[in-house]
Order: sequence, then C-alpha cells, then structure tokens
Amino acid sequence: METGAKGISGADHGDPPTMTAETDPAMRKKELVVDDESSVERAFDGLRLPSWKEQLTVRAMVVSFFLSVMFSVIVMKLNLTTGIIPSLNVSAGLLGYFFLKTWTKILSKSGMLKQPFTRQENTVVQTCVVAASGIAFSGGFGSYIFGMSQKVADQTLELKDPQNVKNPQLGWMIGFLFLVSFLGLFSLVPLRKIMIIDYKLIYPSGTATALLINSFHTPEGAKLAKKQVKALGKCFVGSFLWGFFQWFYTSGDNCGFIFFPSLGLQAFKNRFYFDFSATYVGVGMICPYIVNVSVLLGGILSWGIMWPLIGDKKGSWYSADLQDTNLHGLQGYRVFIAIALILGDGLYNFFKVLSRTISALISQVQKGSTAALPLSNDRSPISFDDQQRTEMFLKGQIPKKIALGGYVAAAAISIVTLPHIFNPLKWYHVLVMYIVAPVLAFCNAYGTGLTDWSLASTYGKLAIFTIGAWAGASHGGVLAGLAACGVMMNIVSTASDIMQDFKTGYLTLSSPRAMFVSQIIGTAMGCIISPCVFWLFYKAFDDLGKPGSEYPSPNGIVFRNMAILGVDGFGSLPKNCLTFCYIFFAAAILTNVVRDIIPKKAAGFVPLPMAMAIPFYLGPYFAIDMCVGSLILFIWSFIDNASGLICGDGMWVLPQSILALAGVKPPICMKFLSRKTNEKVDAFLGN
Repeated sequence: METGAKGISGADHGDPPTMTAETDPAMRKKELVVDDESSVERAFDGLRLPSWKEQLTVRAMVVSFFLSVMFSVIVMKLNLTTGIIPSLNVSAGLLGYFFLKTWTKILSKSGMLKQPFTRQENTVVQTCVVAASGIAFSGGFGSYIFGMSQKVADQTLELKDPQNVKNPQLGWMIGFLFLVSFLGLFSLVPLRKIMIIDYKLIYPSGTATALLINSFHTPEGAKLAKKQVKALGKCFVGSFLWGFFQWFYTSGDNCGFIFFPSLGLQAFKNRFYFDFSATYVGVGMICPYIVNVSVLLGGILSWGIMWPLIGDKKGSWYSADLQDTNLHGLQGYRVFIAIALILGDGLYNFFKVLSRTISALISQVQKGSTAALPLSNDRSPISFDDQQRTEMFLKGQIPKKIALGGYVAAAAISIVTLPHIFNPLKWYHVLVMYIVAPVLAFCNAYGTGLTDWSLASTYGKLAIFTIGAWAGASHGGVLAGLAACGVMMNIVSTASDIMQDFKTGYLTLSSPRAMFVSQIIGTAMGCIISPCVFWLFYKAFDDLGKPGSEYPSPNGIVFRNMAILGVDGFGSLPKNCLTFCYIFFAAAILTNVVRDIIPKKAAGFVPLPMAMAIPFYLGPYFAIDMCVGSLILFIWSFIDNASGLICGDGMWVLPQSILALAGVKPPICMKFLSRKTNEKVDAFLGN
C-alpha cells in the first residue's frame, strides 16, 4: 500500500479534482496505515466479522456454564487451601476452544452446522467463564464471608458475640453477591477507550489469552491447537483418576498419600512434605518461578527457623498451657506476622500504583491533543492491525448513560438493602464506599494493566480497617468491616477483570458490546454457582476452616483478625509479637523498594513478600508441590498441560463432596508411622 499522495490532476480541464489525503479523510486514514509483515489480522483479512449478537451464541453460553462450574470448583478449592489463585484466563480460552471445537466438529459431520466457530465466540466464552469463576474469589468464600462464621470466630481471641458473627446461608450469600458484583462492571466502562487505546496498557493475561485464541483460529495454528488440546485431555483424565485413586486410602483421620512423610517424620511435623496434589503442581507450572521460590523461602523462614525458636519460648513469651493453635500462643505469631507481611506488601504496591496513576493522568493532561487516538489528527503511521482493532473497538460503543445509570441504580438498591443483610453496616457506610469505589477501581484496573497483579484483597483490607473502626467494637465493627471488605473487593476485582477481558477482545476483534453482555451473564452465573459450590464444601467437610485440616481456609482467620485489630487494637497479642510485626512490615516495604531500584534482571531474583507470607500460617507443604511444578515446567514447558492437571484434580473435588454428603466413606486408611510406633502397634495387635 502506498503512503504517498500525488498532486491534483485535470483541474485545468474542468474535470473534478483528484482527491488526496489532504482533502479526503478516508484516503488520509489509509495513508497512515503501514504494512507489517508480522501482522496477525492479515491472516483473517477478507473474513466476515460476526455481529455482536452472532458472537453471543446459545452454544457459547452452554459451554460457558459448564466451564464456569468447573473453574468455580477449582478456584474454591484453592481458596480454601492455599489462598493462591493463578490467572485462569489462558486456561479458560484453551478449554473454551476445546469444547466448542468438538461441538462444531460433530455438527459439521452431521451436516447441521449453521454458524462456524470463530475466535470472537471463543473470546466470549473465555470472558463469561472468567467473570463467573472470578466471583469464587471476590465473593470471599475463603476470606471475608467465611471469616464471619462461628467456625472462624471460635478460633479468635474475642468479639465472638452474635452481632459480630454471621454464619453462611445460601440465600443471603446469593443476594449479597447480586447486589455488589455488577457495580465494578459499570464503574469503568466509560474509561475502556482510555485504558486500552490511549494508555495502551498491556494486561499481560488478557494479551496472552488473545494471542492463544488468535493462533488457534489461523490455518497455521490449527495443527498446534490439536496437539495442545490432546495433551490437555490426557493430563485432565490422568489427574482426575489420580485424585479418585487417592480417595480410596483416606478412610479416617490423617490417612492417605497427603500425609506421606516424604522428607522424614520430623520434617512432616513442621509441614515439610510432598502431598501428591496435582492441583498445586499445576499451579506451580502456571505461576512464575519467583512466586514458587518465594513461597518456599517463606516456609523455610517460618516453619524451618522462626516457629521452632519461638516454640522454645513457651512458658516465657506465652503460657505453657496453651496449644499451638491458640492465638494467645504460637498461632498468634503465625497469623499476625503473616498479616504484617501482607499489609506491608499490599500498601506499598497500592501507593506505588496510585502514584503511577496520578503521574500518568497528569502526563495525559499535559500532552493534550498529542495523546489522541492513532486515527486522530496526529498523522502518526499505524499498523494494519491497530487500524482494524481500533475501528472494531470503537464501533461497539456502550452508551455512557447505561454505564452511569446502571452504577447509580445498583448503588441505590445496595444502600437500601445491604444494612438489612448486615445490621452493623449502615447506609452511610455503603454510600461513602460507593463514592470512593470508582477511584479505587480505576487504580486497580490500571495497576493490573501494568503488572497483571490485582490488589483487590488489599483494597478490601483497607475497607476492613476504615469501616470497622468507624462502626466500633460495641456496634458490630468486626462484621461491618468484613462486609465492607466484600463490597470493595467485588467492585475493584470485577473492574480489573472486565478491562483484562476488553484487552483480549480488542486483540481478537471481538465486539465490546458482546464482551460486556458476556461479562454480565458470567457475573450472574457466578453469583449463583459460587455460593452453591461453597455450600457443598461447607456441608460436606465438617472440619472446614480448622488448622491442619484438608481445607484450612487460611484467609478466613486472617481477615477476621484484621477486623478485630481494626476495632480493638493490639493489646491482646502475645509477648514480642507486635515487635515482630513491625519488623516484617518494614521488611516487606524494604524488599519492594529494593526490587524497584535495582536492575530489572536482578529484581527477578528478589522474593515477593506477599507470596512469602502465605506459608507463615499454612506451612510449606504446598510450596514443595509448586516447586515440583516449576521443575516439570523447566523440563517440559507446555502451559496447557498445567491447565489439564489443575482442571482434572480440581474437578475430582465435586464427586468427592457429593460422596461425603451421601455418607459414602473411603474403604481403606493408609497411615505412616515411625518404626518405634509401628513396633508398639504390632505388639498391641499380637503380630
């Protein structure tokens, strides 16, 4: 394509003048488009783009529903075990391709296929699934909602009165999520052009998902997709059968492969062992190496060094009569030092992102017209891909009146309704949060676009402290703080999710209108699916939330104790615990400063405080699994196999829960004993 323009000809003969780029905007737009040999959209050039309604097919919604159930189970299991949730955008895009490709292939062979399977439809499925499964995280089933329960309250020091406790019930959980989960979607829709086109934010997970979907739907990518889907299926089936096999040996307490003392009995007592979990191995394959190493370092520092040394102070620093699980004793150090690390890391990143956001906004204002779109008056050459994507992205405009009206209407309903669900939470608490929330949602979406790291839980913790302290201990401040955390987490989390998906849609020429509708449908699905999945866990596992159980829900106790701290202060902590908290809070900030000031290559070797904090409470057993995943990835580097491992093992939880509810118990108990204990057992049995 030529970018130059010839002069006017024929004007002297009375003929109409030849249009040039200076006089014809359409030609001028073409003039600015430059050829790019690496163009993605050239492969799709000439194909008809489906309308936004054609992208929202019935089959896409059916596949989205079943995948949403699968992913919600996976996220819920991770919520209630480690609390580490990897980005599942790529997995959702891959599995969406797998199921819809199979569906359309069957219809094609039978001659019943009316509409071909497109990358836009693939994107819609991914969007819907991520929106639905995201509710399993932002819904707080492993954090603030479970932290309200009597099960968690019984593990805390105080404020266990009825006005600070609310046990999970299916009805109010579904109602609460419907009230707060849609506000984040409406809050940032008017800013989608600024985030995606003007700022050109990366949104790494969204970009990676788009690249995967684009590669699958090109003729060259079909062979690769077939191989990846085949490998995914093998890993899915293998991990599902492995979970089923392990179940047979878990009849009784402390039975099964999960309790195999692979590193010795003494190491096992300090929670150093490999627990044969395909889920954690798969998570380790998806998470960056530094995350897995940081988790392992945190486990070594806490359970390998600190807790044994502090345990030796029993009777001096805390009462010798207390069990290790008592928050007045060793458990207090575990929980509150972890909280200090999390807060230090979270607050540092919060203010860093906030400063970047303010700086970027000031820069945009100062640039003025020079920060305009590629198709504006600045005459900058743009690629063919950018032209196609920008035109499509601006075609499917979502009216600002709908976004603003939706936010105001949802906020008004919530302000009236939420105080009836949580009595200590007053209408003016909710009003203030809804005034502040769009600003925080923007900060979180901007930060996610830069780093791929959502700080939704950090914003939620800020709400815990502010609203909890405002309500006061004598007026149900703990419950008010946890409820406020839920409101804020849902808004900022869904806001960053929709921007991540808009980025995927931008790169796959998917209609923003179809994406928005898909996000709403997925969010509505999640508001029903996630509470039902949690209710299944809650009813099937009696020891849910207890330290040392299969599902300890570490964040439940952490969030509740944060709420107690917010309203009651630090007076009840064991001796020297507060000093350690100050040290680790400062260490988290210092570590982040070091990561930011040293060269980028060296910064990749500095551990992440947020990841290090997780095993302080749980122990390092899952860190070993994740590091095994890293080792496997290093040797055999295919991300789709990790998706298969997570999905297969995660889906086994669903039939396991159903069997538990039906009262069906495993037939065998496999335990591991020391030689001396085994000799005593043999002597007792007369062997």
